[in-house]
Amino acid sequence: MSSAYERLASPPPSHAARRAGLLATLALHAFAVAALLAYEPARQALYAAVPIMVNLIAPPRIEPRPEPPAPKPKPVVKPAVKPPEPPPVIAAPVEAPSPIAVAPPPPEPAPTPVVVAAPPPVVVAVTPPIFTADYLENPPPAYPALSRRLGEQGRVVLRVLVNSAGSADEVQIRTPSGHAHLDDAARETVRRWRFVPAKHGATPVPAWVLIPIPFSLEG
Repeated sequence: MSSAYERLASPPPSHAARRAGLLATLALHAFAVAALLAYEPARQALYAAVPIMVNLIAPPRIEPRPEPPAPKPKPVVKPAVKPPEPPPVIAAPVEAPSPIAVAPPPPEPAPTPVVVAAPPPVVVAVTPPIFTADYLENPPPAYPALSRRLGEQGRVVLRVLVNSAGSADEVQIRTPSGHAHLDDAARETVRRWRFVPAKHGATPVPAWVLIPIPFSLEG
């Protein structure tokens, strides 16, 4: 009574336990068959009596788990098409009215300066010394006797400084005659001459004067 109660009270074996027992039974049968086949007289007797039939027990069918439903594709939200922006309106700058330029009045002409002409300078005439006046009674130089004998002729030009009193302060030979006797005779004679002095206006002033003295044997 207690064993029957224990069998009723004990839970039935699980699927895994049944599967393990089945596999153990198959293994024992396979081992027994292998042992019989290994024994040569037994194997021949079995082959001669009944053909060996092997019934393979198919393993229990395992139900495939249902695959989770595929996720629904998310609806593709198309971006809203942005309407094109209108082109900016460029307003032309308003030009300020240009101020009216008023031309300044022309400057008054400057007064013309009155140019007073300076009086022309008074030109005072300067008269050179005079030595040819008859009242001066200046004698010509004497012809040297030696020059006559030698036939010397020529023309001497003297440069004489006449002072304000009318006398010769200095006598120089400007152009010689080529004969010293003639040059000396002309210079000594003119040194004693009298002159009308040069005048600046009415004022006597000293001045230079050139005096030519000719010597000729034909005269």
